Amino acid sequence: MLFVGIFKLLEGKTTAAIAKRLGWQYPEGMNSIAEYWLNTPDPAVITIFEADSEAVVVQYTVEWSDFFAITIVPAITAEEGMELGKKMMG
Repeated sequence: MLFVGIFKLLEGKTTAAIAKRLGWQYPEGMNSIAEYWLNTPDPAVITIFEADSEAVVVQYTVEWSDFFAITIVPAITAEEGMELGKKMMG
């Protein structure tokens, strides 16, 4: 399943978050599609990823919750959305 993560940087956590990211790897069962670190605290990071299970998503969120307020939402591609829209329109 496809997800988008939106990360709001917690105050005073920039250096620590960068240091952690330098040595961190995505967990097994998660495939990173894109990751963007922005020049703003909110959002500071946007990720797009696929995950095999909700447990992997929870693990990911917990691992970064000391540095960010995190919102993870399911997503679909534009192509999938257009197909869904066609079906909904009849």
